[in-house]
Amino acid sequence: MAKTKTAYFCQQCGYESAKWLGRCPSCGEWNTFVEELVSKEPAANGANFFSQEKAAARRIDQIAFEQQPRLNIENEEVNRLLGGGLVLGSLVLIGGEPGIGKSTLSLQLALHAPSLKTLYVSGEESAQQIKMRADRLKGDGSNCYILSETNLENIFTQAQQLKPQFMVVDSIQTLFTNRAESSAGSVSQIRECAAQLLKFAKQTGIPVFIIGHITKDGSIAGPKVLEHIVDVVLQFEGDGNHAYRLLRSIKNRFGSTAEIGIFEMQNSGLREVSNPSEILITQHDEALSGIAVAAMLDGIRPFLIETQALVSTAAYGTPQRSTTGFDVRRMNMLLAVLEKRAGFKLAVKDVFLNMAGGLKVVDPAVDLAVAVAILSSNFDLAVPSRYAFAAELGLSGEIRPVARVEQRIAEAEKLGFEKIFLSKYHKGIPKTKHIALIPIGKIDELTREVFRS
Repeated sequence: MAKTKTAYFCQQCGYESAKWLGRCPSCGEWNTFVEELVSKEPAANGANFFSQEKAAARRIDQIAFEQQPRLNIENEEVNRLLGGGLVLGSLVLIGGEPGIGKSTLSLQLALHAPSLKTLYVSGEESAQQIKMRADRLKGDGSNCYILSETNLENIFTQAQQLKPQFMVVDSIQTLFTNRAESSAGSVSQIRECAAQLLKFAKQTGIPVFIIGHITKDGSIAGPKVLEHIVDVVLQFEGDGNHAYRLLRSIKNRFGSTAEIGIFEMQNSGLREVSNPSEILITQHDEALSGIAVAAMLDGIRPFLIETQALVSTAAYGTPQRSTTGFDVRRMNMLLAVLEKRAGFKLAVKDVFLNMAGGLKVVDPAVDLAVAVAILSSNFDLAVPSRYAFAAELGLSGEIRPVARVEQRIAEAEKLGFEKIFLSKYHKGIPKTKHIALIPIGKIDELTREVFRS
């Protein structure tokens, strides 16, 4: 009979204690300890699926290494995000808000790679419900197998019989193993299931995608050790009111964490967006005030985004400041710079700012486009549609340089822009043929250059 005991686990970070504590000594959170049953020995009905061979230490120059080809999962955005494809034996965690499209993305990966034998394990939906979603996604399901199961030992049994090339688990919070006697979704169950899945992936060479829920503050639910166990952590972001989704790499042992993947949610599933600049720039029939185009980077991927501003007289005495997709505190700082350093009276004006497409922008290179859009709306003068902006605005009114300016220039030139406004403090910028580089040093110079026509 298995020897059992109770222990207290922090639901935030997974810290274990023999007694209840009001505050976790590891993460500092209050009232997060929950009592759980812990089994120190494998349960009698828990089969051992892994070999118990003892590893021996070897000198690093004695280890034979062969470059193994990565699996192509027939999705360019995900392949690039993973560093060129899926590494054999890797464990990938996808997190995101409810309804953002995690299950849709994982099932779409399984359906759109018919050359790979795929096992899709769901602990949240029945096989019939998954079939309904698969029919909507319209993929090739001839090599995709569905298993509705929550017991980890049964999943391993099916995987050993089927021998898939790729496995998806939706979600880690619904699984339970006989090695731990707590309920599914608890800290000990998530930790144990993740460790067993990692061991399964490394010993069989089968890459595994697992989906994880997130908490109300945006972090992945369960112990923090879950993110340490897996090889890759992908965060699925977006706004439910907009069609675009960002798949961002937070951790990647086999590639860069600076890449992002962009998708558009449609009735038939997630569509890859190979050129986001053309989608995020709205085509207008006539010139409109309050619009400026920023050449920004998200990770190392450049694209152009339209910033929209509306400035009006405050109707109730107290001016309103509202932003969508941009930090309102940074906008307040830019407004203060425009008033103090350039003399524009904006303290009694309502200012509203919006980033096209519902994307959240944190690149400081958007500062210049935001300032131009605000001034354009304030003067009611349209900015020429073929102008782009890429620079940071300092507190003293100076136009500061930004990183990777060559990529920003190349993206604007590719889309047919005539001028791009930059900081004059950039050094070594190569000359261009089809786009004019306009160097700016102070904010007052910017207004003369943009609105002189």
